[in-house]
Amino acid sequence: RCETCSKEEAKYRCPRCMKYSCSLLCVKKHKLALSCNGVRDKTAFVSVNEFTDLNLLSDYRFLEDVGRTADAAARHPIVHSPPTKKLLYCLRNKARRCNIDLRTLPVGFTKRRENSTTFNYMEKKFYWHLKLIFPHCHAEYTLKGVPDDKTLADILKPYIDPVESDPVVCQRLKIYTVSPQSDVQILMKIENRKRNSVRYNELDASRSLLDNLKGKVIIEYPTLFVVLKTLKNDMVILGQDASEPADNSDSESSSHSSVEEGEIRDSS
Repeated sequence: RCETCSKEEAKYRCPRCMKYSCSLLCVKKHKLALSCNGVRDKTAFVSVNEFTDLNLLSDYRFLEDVGRTADAAARHPIVHSPPTKKLLYCLRNKARRCNIDLRTLPVGFTKRRENSTTFNYMEKKFYWHLKLIFPHCHAEYTLKGVPDDKTLADILKPYIDPVESDPVVCQRLKIYTVSPQSDVQILMKIENRKRNSVRYNELDASRSLLDNLKGKVIIEYPTLFVVLKTLKNDMVILGQDASEPADNSDSESSSHSSVEEGEIRDSS
């Protein structure tokens, strides 16, 4: 019997609350009375004894729906909203005024998601997202909010200074801490070069981060390689390769003929 009117034989059953109804009128009445939307609860508990192949198929389709919804949310226009694009444009523009060719990648790239670089308009300086790589120890550290007026030597102190470094980090980077400071080199890979022609710029540890980044191409944020002169092996520094003059660094920094994959050009 219909559980709404109790007169007619039931023909329908609500997927949500499992109430029996005989007609469309009774269906509407039961929805109004119980505030039922008539949509099956895909997350409702089902005991193991009652679990069937249909429940398994339902769960599988539910997970597929969740995946599609998450993907649609990531592609939503709000992710690419004008305020975000305007912020990136201002960041690149400020970098350009400091003679830094800062380039950003599209949404979805790992470096784009990681980057936390900001510009403080009150202090008129960058706070960089910075990655330090110590290849001889297979160690990598990420720093956030590094002021651009901080020297590279001060940035490295918590890592390779025998006195000021963290004991755990010091132990991991022992090969650096026991080596003389004169043997430590800070390198940054030059962008927009062929894969079989990788070259590095040597940075000056006594100068600020901003001074070291001037005249160079940065994709999202700087990545610094801290190496030892005696162990750097095939890491060729531009200008120290006999087959290539040092002034190529300027042409590499100013060249816009080859576009890095995913690079966004300014629309204006």
